[in-house]
Amino acid sequence: MIIINADIITWEENNRIVKNGAIVFQEDRIVEIGPLREMIEKYKQETIMDAHGAFIMPGSICAHTHFYGAFSRGMAIPGEAPKDLVEILEKLWWPLDKSLTEDAVKYSALVCQIDAIRHGTTTLIDHHASPFALENSLDIIADTVEQSGLRAVLCYEVTDRDGIAKAEAGIAENVRFIQALRKEPKPRIRATFGLHASLTLSDETLKKARKACPDEIGMHIHVAEGLADEDDSLRKSNMRVAERLSKHNILGSHAILAHAVHVNDHEMDIIARSKAWVTHQPRSNMNNAVGLPDVDKMLLKGIKVGMGNDGFSNTMWDEWKAAYLSHKLINSDPRRMQADTIAGMAAYTNADLVTQQYGQTVGKIVPGAQADLIIVEYQPFTKLTPENLPWHIIFGFNESMIRSTIVAGKVLMEDRKLVSMNEKSITEEAKVLSEEIWNHYKSRFM
Repeated sequence: MIIINADIITWEENNRIVKNGAIVFQEDRIVEIGPLREMIEKYKQETIMDAHGAFIMPGSICAHTHFYGAFSRGMAIPGEAPKDLVEILEKLWWPLDKSLTEDAVKYSALVCQIDAIRHGTTTLIDHHASPFALENSLDIIADTVEQSGLRAVLCYEVTDRDGIAKAEAGIAENVRFIQALRKEPKPRIRATFGLHASLTLSDETLKKARKACPDEIGMHIHVAEGLADEDDSLRKSNMRVAERLSKHNILGSHAILAHAVHVNDHEMDIIARSKAWVTHQPRSNMNNAVGLPDVDKMLLKGIKVGMGNDGFSNTMWDEWKAAYLSHKLINSDPRRMQADTIAGMAAYTNADLVTQQYGQTVGKIVPGAQADLIIVEYQPFTKLTPENLPWHIIFGFNESMIRSTIVAGKVLMEDRKLVSMNEKSITEEAKVLSEEIWNHYKSRFM
């Protein structure tokens, strides 16, 4: 296929905007980009898609999310509102994940992926939990990813909060899924090894997980999201969270550490030396009132910080905007968290993380890269350059401008019409299931 009449944002290391260009891809990979007439002449036999003067750019990447949280949308927590993160977990997330059935796992993943396609998010790194629909749950999610056409990295959240047997079952589910992908690879799906958080993991479970996890597979874990995680770690081990995880060899160059809101300077140094990845989720941090991580300091220390959404809507540009505004406010300093810093996390670091996971270039428009693309109808009325693009995204781009979404060379949405999924039937089934899950949540766990 060749997409013509486009301004192409490449997100290369030295970002370019190719004016009135064309992009050629065959099967799942980008072959060439260049001037419109030259590309049309060179690739006369290719199917043509006309961008009608819109922008083409790599699809957004979400480095930490929870598909299973989809059915929490609109849910009111019975009783008094939770006062802190631990109560939010106890009153909302843990009862909800216990309420999930296999069908709910399936449809919560499907509706999240519809949301992702519509909002131009082409890769998602998911962190799943469903204690009473645990066995083969990652296969259920993988099947939905195969259906949607998106790219996803999956894991199961190991935790002691439901007892030793469930913790061991979670470990087994991660191992089973990793081995299944080795036996029968799925080009758009990869695996990490999921852990919940230090505060719900004993030393024994950490040892079991570390022993079970293959060396080339990274751990995906929440780290110091709330102060309770640090307090618990100090009580258990006389060590802070990053120290404790380092002792158990959980950190490393493939590890993904979500949040890291309350890590101190010493922990940042540990994380930097380990070469682990940190993901920042500002909308979630604000919603849970846990504070914000000192991302600027992390970056100065050389930590690789990307961006996720922690289960919020897959409008990743909203995450950019939340980061841009929240860090300025909390620090009373308009110099904090500039737009180019956010682009470094959300575009460049996220692309590097996914490229590591897949062993192939993702998140850039260069020859040989995966053809994960979005067409964006943005009409700037001021000058747009590679240098000021991040500020255009913060102050001008929005998800309603996304017209088409392509992953691995396959069109998933064209002219705002979903191609790979039946949105109406999926949504109708999800409505029925979500009501059942809500009733189960209320009657059994509250």
